[in-house]
Amino acid sequence: MNQRMKLTVNGKDRRVTARPDAYLIDVLRDDLALTGTKYACGMGECGACTVLLDGEPVFSCLTLAIETQGRAITTIEGLTRDGVQDPLQQAFADRGGVQCGFCTPGMILSARALLDEQPHPTEAEVRRALSGNLCRCTGYAKIVESVLTAAEE
Repeated sequence: MNQRMKLTVNGKDRRVTARPDAYLIDVLRDDLALTGTKYACGMGECGACTVLLDGEPVFSCLTLAIETQGRAITTIEGLTRDGVQDPLQQAFADRGGVQCGFCTPGMILSARALLDEQPHPTEAEVRRALSGNLCRCTGYAKIVESVLTAAEE
């Protein structure tokens, strides 16, 4: 039986009807058309589905949507404000941190959580913060450089 849920996504209250066992990624992508969150492994191993929940990175493929009621959900779409990209999004574009782009939303959201907590991280702190996000296209050098560049600006 479906259940009505009130979720706060990217600063807006959204109402959805979904099964109580629906994962957050499915509600975001299928019900709210927020397709920046990527589905890949479905096991919390790759980080492609990372979103922020009350500012903390979580794997939306392992998080039940019903458990997120009353909490702030931020997707990659929520980082752009009034048509202006978040400095991390811009740094990824400027520094070549984007290859195929599939892992990029999860990388950026994990990095955003880090920079919100630690505005001037070391390279080691960046690498640790991104350790739950896998990229098959790069050696991570440009991704780490992108995060460090955003931290400088």
